[in-house]
Parts: sequence; C-alpha cells; structure tokens
Amino acid sequence: MRIQPRAVLFDYGNVLAQPQSPADVEALAGILDLPISTFTEMYWRFRVSYDAAEFDAATYWRTVAYASTREVVSEQIDRLVEIDGLSWCRPAPVMPEWARDIRRQGLRTALLSNMPVSVRQAVERAGWLPEFDVRTFSCDVGICKPAPEIYRRCLNDLGCEASEVLFLDDRPANVQGAEAVGMHALLFTSPEQAAAALEARFNLPVPLAFAAKAAQMQPPDGVH
Repeated sequence: MRIQPRAVLFDYGNVLAQPQSPADVEALAGILDLPISTFTEMYWRFRVSYDAAEFDAATYWRTVAYASTREVVSEQIDRLVEIDGLSWCRPAPVMPEWARDIRRQGLRTALLSNMPVSVRQAVERAGWLPEFDVRTFSCDVGICKPAPEIYRRCLNDLGCEASEVLFLDDRPANVQGAEAVGMHALLFTSPEQAAAALEARFNLPVPLAFAAKAAQMQPPDGVH
C-alpha cells in the first residue's frame, strides 16, 4: 500500500534551486584571489556557523579569507555577499512548480533549509519561490540540519505529526535526520528519480508527465 502524506517538506538548495554554477564559484574565489579548490574548502568549512547565524556575513567572509591567509576589505565583503546570495537564486527545473501544484491540491507544504541570513534575503527577493505553509530557515532558529530540533520545530509550526510528512533533501545526512524523528524521506538526486520514487511509494498527485517534463527542462551540464 502506498503512503498517503498529509504534508511535503522541501529542502531548498539542489532541490528547489539549482546549485552554484562554476562561474559563481570562480567569481567568489577570484575576489579572494584563491584557487578554486582552496576557496571551496574554506567556503564549506565555516558554512554551518554561517547558516546557524553564529557568524554574520562580515565575520564569515573574514574567517574564510583569514583561514586562507588572505585579508578582505568591506567593499569585497559586500561583493561576496551579493554574488553568494544570487548564486543560490536560480530555480531548479520542475520542482518549484510541483510544490505549487501539490499545495493547490490541498497538501500542506513547508520549506526547511540550512541558509544564512544574507542568502535568505536574496532568495526572498528573487520572487519565484513558491508559497509554503511554513518556512524554517536555520539562520532564524539557530539550528542546522540534521539536528533533530530543527525538524521538530518545522513539524510543530506545520501542525503535523512526523509520520504524516514526506521530506525531500539532497544530502544523505539530512534524510537520515528526518527519518530519525519519524518522517518519511527521499534522497533527491533528480526530478526523474524523485518522480519514480514518489509514484512507487506515495499516494501523491504526481503528474504523469512529471518525469518527461523534467528531462526536457534539465539545465546544460555545469549549470546549477
């Protein structure tokens, strides 16, 4: 028997939004005059503290620069913040439309994302993000996935039991965190893969053309 969720909970990056493009990463690394490999390592090393609002934007970028034996001035920080925010604002194929569709058909929906304040502000200005019954951002609650508290906070605001919710995320640790608090969860790798898994396991209004449309709308290689 297929599972009938009452609500669907979405991750943001790499699910609803495309990943950073190589050009975005190159631009950020260039401001700090760093090799891309070094920049990427430093970018992610301190990202959890930024996502949880332990660091503000200036502290985060100064920490990334200092760890790489670089210095950064205010004008550079402003530019880094701008590019970083915009780099996460490109809608992914199919998924935002599907989130809108299932909400129109009566399911509750929520967004749960690890995201710093500066990126949240850029995302909210972008204008394409679907409406959700609940939006839970790590920077607002000071907790990041996969800590159980952030899932429970979102569930409480959503007014659902964990067993009533399906969660989609692209990171195995976050999927495991959702399952640990009792949610159904899918590891998202592509719209086609998600469509097949949803149709096999869940009683959800997944359009029959979902996978075919996803294939047609896939971005070219190297675009997130």
